[in-house]
Amino acid sequence: MASQSIVGFVGLDELSLDLSASLLRSGFGVQAFEISGLLMDEFLKLGGAKCASPLEAGKDAVAMIILMSHADQINDIFYGQEGALKEDENTAFLVDAYASRGMSEALNGKIMITSSGRSEAIARARPVLSAMCEKLYTFVGEIGAGSKTKMVNELLEGLHLVASAEAIALGAQAGIHPWIIYNIISNAAGNSWVFKNHVPQMLRGNHTKHHFLDTFVRNLGFILDMAKSLTFPLPLLAVAHQQLIHGSSHIHGEDDDTTLVKVWERVLGVSIADASNAETYSPEQLADEVIATSNSVKRIGFIGLGAMGFGMATHLLKSNFCVLGYDVYKPTLSRFSNAGGLVGNSPAEVSKDVDVLIVMVTNEVQAESVLYGDLGSVSALPAGASIILSSTISPGFMIQLDRRLQNEHKDLKLVDAPVSGGVKRASMGALTIMASGTDEALKCTGSVLSALSEKLYIIKGGCGAGSSVKMVNQLLAGVHIASAAEAMAFGARLGLNTRTLFEVITNSGGTSWMFENRVPHMLDNDYTPYSALDIFVKDLGIVSHECSSRKVPLHVSTVAHQQFLSGSAAGWGRYDDAAVVKVYETLTGVKVEGKLPVLMKEIVLKSLPSEWPMDPSDNIHRVDHNASKTLVVLDDDPTGTQTVHDIDVLTEWQVSYT
Repeated sequence: MASQSIVGFVGLDELSLDLSASLLRSGFGVQAFEISGLLMDEFLKLGGAKCASPLEAGKDAVAMIILMSHADQINDIFYGQEGALKEDENTAFLVDAYASRGMSEALNGKIMITSSGRSEAIARARPVLSAMCEKLYTFVGEIGAGSKTKMVNELLEGLHLVASAEAIALGAQAGIHPWIIYNIISNAAGNSWVFKNHVPQMLRGNHTKHHFLDTFVRNLGFILDMAKSLTFPLPLLAVAHQQLIHGSSHIHGEDDDTTLVKVWERVLGVSIADASNAETYSPEQLADEVIATSNSVKRIGFIGLGAMGFGMATHLLKSNFCVLGYDVYKPTLSRFSNAGGLVGNSPAEVSKDVDVLIVMVTNEVQAESVLYGDLGSVSALPAGASIILSSTISPGFMIQLDRRLQNEHKDLKLVDAPVSGGVKRASMGALTIMASGTDEALKCTGSVLSALSEKLYIIKGGCGAGSSVKMVNQLLAGVHIASAAEAMAFGARLGLNTRTLFEVITNSGGTSWMFENRVPHMLDNDYTPYSALDIFVKDLGIVSHECSSRKVPLHVSTVAHQQFLSGSAAGWGRYDDAAVVKVYETLTGVKVEGKLPVLMKEIVLKSLPSEWPMDPSDNIHRVDHNASKTLVVLDDDPTGTQTVHDIDVLTEWQVSYT
């Protein structure tokens, strides 16, 4: 770009100073009108020129960057007595641009700009916009996409902030050290940018000014007003807004230096600060100690060979354990036998003469049935055996089960060991396991837990502690999926290109692990059930029950639970959990699915390689003749297909019967 090209600024702030510096590095000249002397001094140090009015700032400029804090400033800045466009109002092109700092690893701290406008305006502005930032996103069409994208991001940040506070409070009330919750979940599926970056500030008791909450209250209120004008429901945001108002009401006056953690303590009724200041420990170090002193295990019983259980059990076989498996679904037993495992016809049969029994069933009802029902395991287990219960169940159930096993007077030991990581990682022995129990129980099962896990955490507090950590993770994961659905549906209602919106959010403060993992399912309208919606009906149901019994009000979490319940009631319970977005789509008529752009035929043809100059038929026949055959299976239940490791579901299609 020629050095004579000038960009004018009307208004400056810290971010626009960085924009100016980027323009100068790219060869542009910059000039600005700003009433703040301090900001202007910094601008001049960069090499910019001072202007006496907006009109002067726009003189000879190829582009004008207007920074406004209030919409009623528009007419004065553009068309007032000394307005920037007073002498050039018929030739200007308008682009809406929202500049921010990237929050992802790729764009950490770097400037990104989200812009919108007519195609001609975007084309003219692109050289300037690109020079100012590391990453440029464009929405071609109606003005306002940058501001709308900012609203969607703020919606997510607000929801994630309240959910983070609820998660820490529930965990602390359950007796789990807040820093241990943070250290585990910031590396797990319940993580979000807000959780990772704001929770440490809260736990350290940093003196966050009340303006922090006031800003959230104001911004989320504006979003709710916009949604109301569009007749679009935002139930999660509405209740989060009320929580933030409640928190803000506990701060009195400009001089109130109440910390954010104290605000949440008053709102949620939990002493978070005292819990976070208590002596902590390293769950990973405890795990290393358990593994180093663990007993040898010869025979393992395994009940529940579903998608996760099958992978776990077959990995134990590969790790040279003798495993006896049981599942109510007979074809699964055949597959397990073919994989080298021994099979039994009842829970009792696979529990005889085992050192360790692993239970990996869906819920508490099934756990009760396999342990204490007809032909149940407890009566058949030898004295001194250990039980690893890896299902996601409530801490209360786990505590009661431990007491019941003690009353059997057989020296049965229970390890509370919920898992996370998915089917593939289960088959690789790369799960995350949060285990708790007595020292003796952990010593007796350490080698098995180590074989199944990539990350093993030993949580102090006895049975129930491991499930408490998993419960907190599921609280955040569930809220983040429901929040992603609400945000993307709202973005679609705002008229935004949802694929571009997704790209912007993944680099912004509104992102979360679940947002990045589940929104692509929504964009593709593909609800192949990698994790069924009904799982969060169960898991957030556990959260709802525990918060009630522990007297911790969790408003956002319980409303998220209702959204999953709505999805299940509509018949989508066996769909992927991302299908919770269909609740919003059905109510409002919007479609989150992001259509891929239509490519011009000429461009596609030019991108293809040149025609192969020789007849490839002989080579194809030779490869086909010598290669092993590919088996394609047509299956009416792809979920079942996925339970077998290394079997890929290539496609799905819907068939209507009449």
